[in-house]
Amino acid sequence: GPLVRRYEGTARGRGVSETGWRVCLAHRFEEPRQPYGAGDVPLRDVLRHIGLALRYFRWWYKKTRIEKKSAFIDLFCAVPLQQIYGCPLGGIGGGTITRGWRGEFCRWQLNPGIYHYETVIADQFTVCLRCKGQTVYQQVLSVERPSTLQGWNWGYCGHYAFYHALYPRAWMVYELPGQNVVLTCRQVSPVIPHDYKDSSLPVGVFIWEVENGRDEDVEVSIMFSLQNGTGKKEDRGGGHWNEPFTFEKEGERVAGVLLHHCTRVNPFTFAISAREKAGTGVTHLTAFNPAGLGREVWQDLLQDGRLDSPAGKSSPTEKGEVTAAAVCASCRVPAQGHRTLELALAWDMPRVHFGSKEKLHLRRYTRFFGSGGDAAPALSHYALTHYEDWERKIEAWQKPILENSQLPSWYKSALFNELYFLTDGGTIWVELPPDCCDKDLQGPAGAGLSHLFPVLREYGRFAYLEGQEYRMYNTYDVHFYASFALIMLWPKLQISLQYDIAVTVVNEDVQPRQYLMCGQTAQVKLKNVVPHDIGDPGDEPWQRVNAYLMHDTADWKDLNLKFVLQVYRDYYLTHDSLYLRDMWPVCQAVMESELKFDTDNDGLIENGGFADQTYDAWVVNGASAYCGGLWLAAVCVMCKIAEVLEDAEIRQKYTDILRRGKEAFERMLWNGKYYNYDSSGSDTSSSIMSDQCAGQWFLGACGLDQGEFEVFPKSHVVSALKTIFEKNVMSFAGGTMGAVNGMRPDGVPDTSSVQSDEVWIGVVYALAATMIQEGLVEEGFRTAEGCYRTVWERLGMAFQTPEAYREKKVYRSLAYMRPLSIWSMQLALERRAGQPPQLPIHP
Repeated sequence: GPLVRRYEGTARGRGVSETGWRVCLAHRFEEPRQPYGAGDVPLRDVLRHIGLALRYFRWWYKKTRIEKKSAFIDLFCAVPLQQIYGCPLGGIGGGTITRGWRGEFCRWQLNPGIYHYETVIADQFTVCLRCKGQTVYQQVLSVERPSTLQGWNWGYCGHYAFYHALYPRAWMVYELPGQNVVLTCRQVSPVIPHDYKDSSLPVGVFIWEVENGRDEDVEVSIMFSLQNGTGKKEDRGGGHWNEPFTFEKEGERVAGVLLHHCTRVNPFTFAISAREKAGTGVTHLTAFNPAGLGREVWQDLLQDGRLDSPAGKSSPTEKGEVTAAAVCASCRVPAQGHRTLELALAWDMPRVHFGSKEKLHLRRYTRFFGSGGDAAPALSHYALTHYEDWERKIEAWQKPILENSQLPSWYKSALFNELYFLTDGGTIWVELPPDCCDKDLQGPAGAGLSHLFPVLREYGRFAYLEGQEYRMYNTYDVHFYASFALIMLWPKLQISLQYDIAVTVVNEDVQPRQYLMCGQTAQVKLKNVVPHDIGDPGDEPWQRVNAYLMHDTADWKDLNLKFVLQVYRDYYLTHDSLYLRDMWPVCQAVMESELKFDTDNDGLIENGGFADQTYDAWVVNGASAYCGGLWLAAVCVMCKIAEVLEDAEIRQKYTDILRRGKEAFERMLWNGKYYNYDSSGSDTSSSIMSDQCAGQWFLGACGLDQGEFEVFPKSHVVSALKTIFEKNVMSFAGGTMGAVNGMRPDGVPDTSSVQSDEVWIGVVYALAATMIQEGLVEEGFRTAEGCYRTVWERLGMAFQTPEAYREKKVYRSLAYMRPLSIWSMQLALERRAGQPPQLPIHP
C-alpha cells in the first residue's frame, strides 16, 4: 500500500535496489513441521539401524552429559526454527551478530564456531522527536512487548515498517505514525570481494536517514542501547564494566561507550558509538540495569532528547548482575528536509581459543588493529569514516547483476543473500603465529608444498562450518559445492584452504578411533587421502582433523576426486601457476590412492555397498553416476594439468584410463535417457539422481566440456538433464520446490533412504548451473527458483538456509554451507555471456 510505495520512492532513492529479500515487520510465515529427530519423524529413520542408534546414544551421552561438551552433530537436540533472522553484522572471520528482520539482535557467534540463539531485549534503537523544545514522540523501534524495561514505550506497530536485505547490507524503513517523519536505517558490513583487509573487520554501521515531512523543524535523536554480553549466563558472572570513550583522527571524531566483557576464556569488548560532525551531537549513558524497569534511561532521553553523559568508568558488576549502556546521536532536521545520523557497533575479541584451549589464535583483523584487546575505539572510528567507501565498492560489485534485466529478481536476492554463510558460518580467519616457520606447517611429509608458508603467512588460515548444527570445519565434500563463492570472490582464501587440505593429505594421523556407523576402529586419517574436515571448534581444528565419526571416510569415493577438481578449477579461474605446480604431486598422490577403488581395472571406480560419499545415508554399490562421473571428470582434469605442466608420462597414463573409463561408464550406467543411480541391479539402481551430472558441472566450470576434453556425450548430458527436470523437478510438489534427490522412473520419489527423498538446496543450485551450462537456461532458473521460494518465502528460513527439506516441510540442518553453490550459477551465466574467466586479484 502507501507505505510500500513510499518505501520504494525513498529507500530506493537512497540506494536500495528493487531486488532482495523483503518483509513487512507484521508479516507471518507459513509454519513448517519439526526438524528430523523430533515430532513425527522417528530418529530411527535417520540412524536406520538400532545398533547404530545405541552406539550413537552411548557416544552422545558420554560427550554431552559426562564430558560436558557439544556433539559435532546432535541428533537429539536440533536447533529450533525461529523465523526471525535477518542480515548478519560483521566481516569475515571475526565473529558475527545477527540482527533480525524486526530489528532485534538475536543470534551471536563470537566464540569461533559456537552459536548462542538469544534475543537480548535491551539491544535496541529508540527514536525521540522534539518540536519547539518539547518531546512529541518517543518510541522503541521494536514490535516486542517484553517483561523487562517496562518503563520504555514498546509495541511499535509492524504495519508501519518494512525490512529489505541484500547482503551485506540491509534497510529498515519506519514511517512514524502521525508524525510525518520517515526513518530509513541502512545497515552495512564490510564484506567486499577481493578485499583482504576491510573484509576481516568485526564491525557494522547503522546509517539513519531522517526525512522530515513537516512544515516545521524537528529535532531527532536515535538512541542505541546495548547489554554487556550476549544474553548468556556469563552476562551475570560479575566483573564486567563499561566506560565512555572518544577517538579522533585526521579531523574525524567519534564518541561512545566501551562494554568490557571479562570472561576467563575469549574476553571481548563491545563498542557502541556515533560520528560527531557539524550539527550532530553525541551523548551517552555509561551504565544502566537492563533487567529493571529502565525508567531512568527513558526519562533522561525524554527530557531533552539527550543523555546525561556521565564521566568515568562504571563499577564492575557483582555476580548475578547485568549491565548495559547507551549512546545517542541527535540533530535538527529542517522542515521538508533530510539529515543523516551515523552509529556503529564494533566488537574486539582478538585472541581466541577453541574448545580444547590448547593453542592461542590471533584473528585476521589484528594484523591491522593489534591484538591487545584495546582496538574497539579505532575499529569504530575506521568503520564510521570508511563505510561510504565500502558501499561504493559493494555497489560497483552488485550493480551489473542487479541491473541485468534478463535475470529474475529472486535470483539476484538469492545470489547475494546466500553469501551470509561466508561470515556467519562459524567462520574463523586467523593469522599464523609470529614464531611459526615453514617446518611447523609442513609436517613430516609436506616439504614439497613450497608456497604453503608464503600463502598462509600473507592471507592467513580460513575455516567455516559445514553448518551451524553440523560443527565441522571445512567439511570437504560439501565445500566442493560451496567453494564457488570463495574462488569467485575471495580466491586467496580458497587457495589458503586448499593448502591446509594438501598438508593433511600428505601426512597421516595414526590415532585409532571407532566409527559409529560401522562400529569399526580405524586410523583417524590415512596418508594420501583427503580428510572429511579439519576439525571441531569444540576441540582444536587444524591440529586434529576428521571430527566426523559416522563413517571411516578413508573409504569414501568422492573426497580425493573433489580435491583434484578444485585444484584445476582454481587454476583455471586465477591462472596461479605456482599453486598448480605445488598441488600437482598431491593430485597424483590422491588419484593413485583412488585407483584402488577400480577393482576390475576397467578405468572406472566402484562404490563399496555403503554410503561412501557426500550422500552419507544413501547406499550405493558398484559403478555409480555420481562417484563414477566425478572420477571421470577428475581423470580428465589430470590429463589437462599434465598437459599444462608438460608431464607427458602422467598425461598418457590418465588418457588411457579415461578412454577405458568412459566406455565402462556409458555401458554400465546409460539407459537411453539418463544415467542409472548405480550398476548393482538393486530395486533402486534405476533411480534418477538429481546430482548425476556433478562431474559434467565441474568440467563445464573449468572449460573442459567440449572438444578433445568432452568426457560425457553432450546428447546424453542434455537428455539426462531434461529427464531430471521432468521427473525430479516438475513431478515433485508440482514443480514448486526444486529437485528431489532421487526419483523413480514412474515419478514417485525414491524412499530407500532418508536422503533420497530430500531436496538439497545446494545440490539444486549446482544442478541449475549445469542446466545453464548446457543451454537449458529456462529450466535451470525454474529449478532453482523452487528452492528460493520455499526457503526464503514460504518457510521463513531467511539467513538460515538448511541443507535439506522434504515435500511435507520437514527440514534438516539449519544454516548450511552447500547453498553457496549458487555462485556456480553466476559463473555459468558469465561463461555463456562470453565473459573471460580470469578473476581480478586485488591486494
